[in-house]
Amino acid sequence: MIDMTTEYLGLKLRNPLIVSSSGFTDSADKIRHIEELGAGAVVLKSLFEEQILMDSESISAEGHGVDGYGEASDYIHNYVKENTVSEYLRLIENAKKNVTIPVIASVNCRSAKEWISFSKSIESAGADALEVNMFIMPVDLSTRGEDLEKIYFDVVSGIVDRVKLPLALKIGTYFSSMANMIVSLSHSDVSGLVLFNRFYSPDIDVESMEITSAPVLSRPEEISLPLRWIGMLYGKVGCDLTASTGIHDGHGMAKVILAGAACAQVATAFYDNGIEYIQTILQQFGQWMKEKGYSSPDEFRGLLSRSNVADPQQYERSQFMKYFSNYQK
Repeated sequence: MIDMTTEYLGLKLRNPLIVSSSGFTDSADKIRHIEELGAGAVVLKSLFEEQILMDSESISAEGHGVDGYGEASDYIHNYVKENTVSEYLRLIENAKKNVTIPVIASVNCRSAKEWISFSKSIESAGADALEVNMFIMPVDLSTRGEDLEKIYFDVVSGIVDRVKLPLALKIGTYFSSMANMIVSLSHSDVSGLVLFNRFYSPDIDVESMEITSAPVLSRPEEISLPLRWIGMLYGKVGCDLTASTGIHDGHGMAKVILAGAACAQVATAFYDNGIEYIQTILQQFGQWMKEKGYSSPDEFRGLLSRSNVADPQQYERSQFMKYFSNYQK
């Protein structure tokens, strides 16, 4: 018998497949359907720090007799903030009433400011855990790397001081020492680290001469990024590591768990194939486990991590010279 049961953030999941924060997780009805299809957990569509600020600014900009009146502007800002948060809290409450799988709230942020107080309300609404999706673009020439990195620890500290919810931090790759940062964060009271988040990237249209957006959905080959870092750091961290980006099928889920991931977060594959593709991924994953003779993900988690392979330098190589030196077209 195959038992896909997995533990993540101290929560028991029926399998390692998590539907990540996306348009698929923005309503209780959709989340109930996701549970029916077999997913192990969901991460709710994110509440954005920027969204709250922009909603407030847009109302003020439309003109409601508040120009020059700081007190009225503050009122509108607080009104929009409270209503945006209220809608999100209702989503958590409704989802928890309708499903039994873990419901992980999500906040997308860029600072350690007032939004941290939202975490208490998120806990009270019944969320099983909180995932903080955090990315700070290091473009300010006057700001040192260590100052930016400190914000991540300030966010963690601010949240764990307020709530008892398990906390996962979803991070990007813009750190001067990735390994050191991941290991340090893993010992900062977080229950999990999600590798890695995706963010807007610019492109240039040479015909219209305009800045445009690069593709926002992942490609299967991008799995190599989380796979590399999870594989290198499995067994060296103090929390769960979860893979996000590039996982498009059941074999992709098997790969990241072999590297050491607790779970796999998936979204793009569902945009490409529909949310029913959950069943296909689980079928592929289960079939692979059966063929390899595994009855549980725990039996092969980290089996091909850096600490368990014969040639650990395969995770560390960064140059293609060896592979292309003898290449002939």
